[in-house]
Amino acid sequence: MEDTYNNRTSLVKGAKDIVKEAKKHATKKVNKAVDRATDEYSSHRNYTRFQDEVDEDEDFYQNPPRQDGESYPDNEEGSSDATEGHDDEDEIYEGEYQGIPSSAGDKKQGQVALGKPMSDGTKDRGELEQERQADEEELAQQYELIIQECGHGRFQWQLFLVLGLALMSDGVEVFVVGFVLPSAETDMCVPNSSSGWLGSVVYLGMMVGAFFWGGMSDKVGRRQCLLICMSTNGFFAFLSSFVQGYGFFLVCRLVAGFGIGGAVPIVFSFFAEVLSREKRGEHLSWLCMFWMIGEIYASAMAWAIIPHYGWSFSMGSAYQFHSWRVFVVVCALPCVCAVVALTFMPESPRFYLEVGKHDEAWMILKQIHDTNMRARGQPEKVFTVNRIKTPRQLDEFVEMESESGNPVSKAFFRIKAEVRGIYLNLMKCFNYPMRENMLRLAIVWFTLSFGYYGLSVWFPDVIKHLQADEYASKVKIHNNERIEGITFNFTLENQIHKNILFINDHFVNMKLKSVTFIDSTFRNCYFDDVTSVGSFFRNCTFIDTFFFNTDIDESKLIDGTEVINSTFTHNKTGCQMTFDDDYSAYWVYFINFLGTLAVLPGNIVSALLMDKIGRLSMLGGSMILSGISCFFLWFGTSESMMIFMLCLYNGLSISAWNSLDVVTTESFPTVRRGTGFGFCNALCKLAAVLGNLIFGSLVGITKAIPILMASSVLVGGGAGWTTAA
Repeated sequence: MEDTYNNRTSLVKGAKDIVKEAKKHATKKVNKAVDRATDEYSSHRNYTRFQDEVDEDEDFYQNPPRQDGESYPDNEEGSSDATEGHDDEDEIYEGEYQGIPSSAGDKKQGQVALGKPMSDGTKDRGELEQERQADEEELAQQYELIIQECGHGRFQWQLFLVLGLALMSDGVEVFVVGFVLPSAETDMCVPNSSSGWLGSVVYLGMMVGAFFWGGMSDKVGRRQCLLICMSTNGFFAFLSSFVQGYGFFLVCRLVAGFGIGGAVPIVFSFFAEVLSREKRGEHLSWLCMFWMIGEIYASAMAWAIIPHYGWSFSMGSAYQFHSWRVFVVVCALPCVCAVVALTFMPESPRFYLEVGKHDEAWMILKQIHDTNMRARGQPEKVFTVNRIKTPRQLDEFVEMESESGNPVSKAFFRIKAEVRGIYLNLMKCFNYPMRENMLRLAIVWFTLSFGYYGLSVWFPDVIKHLQADEYASKVKIHNNERIEGITFNFTLENQIHKNILFINDHFVNMKLKSVTFIDSTFRNCYFDDVTSVGSFFRNCTFIDTFFFNTDIDESKLIDGTEVINSTFTHNKTGCQMTFDDDYSAYWVYFINFLGTLAVLPGNIVSALLMDKIGRLSMLGGSMILSGISCFFLWFGTSESMMIFMLCLYNGLSISAWNSLDVVTTESFPTVRRGTGFGFCNALCKLAAVLGNLIFGSLVGITKAIPILMASSVLVGGGAGWTTAA
């Protein structure tokens, strides 16, 4: 028995010595193989040699001798169909199917399978994350060469158009709110106390959506998240055009904004991951043009549709579908087209590699390569990559929900867990060495957005005020008159009737448009089918007067108006639309259309010069120039001059937006790109909300404060970025 025990102890000790010795040999061989592979693909881009050579020591380590003297069966997991079609010199025969190769990470893990559990158990979380970071750096170098081999061609342009539609939908969503806001509030009889909530609610939804969907795209994939958020936006945008209550309309636009909020961070992250470094700046700038196209599309459709009050139908008095609702439906079409087109596109291969899905990533990269080669007329060219690095996958500690929980609690728990994961990923963006760059990006996003969105709200209202002042200067005033036995069956517009006595007069099938009656008396008068748009009765008296089918109610009878022995019958219900009566509707929409067209030359210039001038120089210079041009709005004394300065400001500021999108995309590693970009875009929407509230409250009060505020934040943000850079 003692001999048996001693023999067993000796065998165990010998086995441990063999394992230790084998680990030393394996470590040396792996390091040599990695160094050799790095030098080889850096100089020759020959990916077929990424497979580590196996010598006697590695074979001994992978298949140690058994106690009974027999050998282990061959390890088929380590083999790959990628070796098929190779000759003795390890060259690939063109035209031969190579199969799906295994990853370099899998091969490496297979070589140290016996020692891995022991070594990982002795490492803390920090050491494992450092190893993953080293793997990511190695993958980044290799992936850049792979994308260069795949080339830039048909696949990238197809994805460019699909993602462009999604980005266009975001641009439409931003401006559709401002265009329908006056119409929706009028149509739904929204009191002044609730006015303006629509714009703020949509931006809040986009703010939350940018952070949530950007973070989720780092966990479940770019394409899947983009499909979900675009589908959410399209569905609720369509639904909002049919709802009648203002509260339900707010909810629909809130959810639609939450959906479209994820478009910008996901679109730029997705497209950047199929572009080589030398192509990235230029083509991301071209992609930015779709946001401008969305702005032009929204402005043109608003100009063409909303002022046409005849483009509507009704079902009794309960359901009204006016022209602004048609505009909302038309603006949802780019989102629907993006969803349909996106179903035919694959996931980002870079994301698949980050999460360890080597085979899926390899298949997509081969698809990119083959698509581009066929378009070039080189279908026989073979995709030579047979081994791609996959970073070490770290286990996440997930708190599990009890199986006995109800579906609601499980859903809430899942959302809570996902949000916590996004938050933890975001916190890593503020760790060294990314902290300083993250803070700078946050400041620039906030300052640029605050100035831009603040002016986008302020400027149209300023134009309206200028036009209203001009309109008011042409008002006709009638004083101290007596009108008796007259029938009014025509439109009265832009008039003030003060201290007028109406006796036995008939107001039939007519419209009162911006007419004010002050201290007037109506005796034995008759009102039939009268619509009053922007008209009021101040301190007037109605005696023995009959109202039939009119919209004259308590909201029009103000400042002590008295009604004595008078009758109201079949009053018109709902709010009367004012599009055909709005003297400024066409002009304001046309001004926005001109402002968006002015962006086109700036967009082209920024795309052509992005890689030549540099992202940082273009960003800082564009912000400073746009801030200076904004300052000159102070000297605008006419509509034409204000419009010219607006076009100049838009043309100069677009380069800053394009540069900021490119810089933000390139500032984060793949595993945190969506989260970091989503956070910055959420700051953008927060600045938009603050800009709406602050600039909107100053309309009609003063011109100096909005202009100085926007100009100072733009120049300050640009100067700060340029100095830090």
